[in-house]
Amino acid sequence: MTASVQISDLLDLEQTLAAPLFQEKQYPWQVLEEIETFIRGLGPRLSADEFIHPQPEVWVAKDAEVFPSAYLGAPCIIDHGAQVRHCAFIRGSAIVGKGAVVGNSVELKNVVLFNKVETPHYNYVGDSILGFHAHMGAGSITSNVKSDRSLVTVKADPAIPTGRKKFGAVLGDYVEVGCNSVLNPGTVIGRHTTVYPVSSVRGVIPAYAIFKDAGRIVPKEESR
Repeated sequence: MTASVQISDLLDLEQTLAAPLFQEKQYPWQVLEEIETFIRGLGPRLSADEFIHPQPEVWVAKDAEVFPSAYLGAPCIIDHGAQVRHCAFIRGSAIVGKGAVVGNSVELKNVVLFNKVETPHYNYVGDSILGFHAHMGAGSITSNVKSDRSLVTVKADPAIPTGRKKFGAVLGDYVEVGCNSVLNPGTVIGRHTTVYPVSSVRGVIPAYAIFKDAGRIVPKEESR
């Protein structure tokens, strides 16, 4: 099994309105420092026929569903057909893709959720990128700061310093994360990989794999 941390190997840029943010970059975490500025530049250019502007620096597609109890912190964009459910807490610098789900008591901060991402129950997603159709099971979270507060390094081969103190995870397209799992700082998971429930995940996990535990990462039997 091979593991890649390149944008082109992890993410379908046709599945996010944030595609320009990723252009001329090699690694997905390189966009994290620019999400806030990108939203503030893109928001005013969104069609007034398609998006409402309920408060400063917040743009919501007219066909998105935002529950009254949800909090939308600026700046953020909620794209077409997305659902932001009961007591969701979007702290800001968040792009929620088309048809994505931000569920009850979910917290988002400095993130890009590609189209069809599901974070439906009690998830924390901070300083992270979630690819097309990625799904986080109930209670699964991204841990975005190391316990010693040192800068995050992506444990590829060779290791790649990110220069960031805050970096959660990158989930490739169609990744499935089991319930109550923790994605440790700097985790990168390849496309179509499944993580078992109650896992502690760190490092770079190959595409088309099953993460059972740190010592048991096996290829999926299905054809690519």
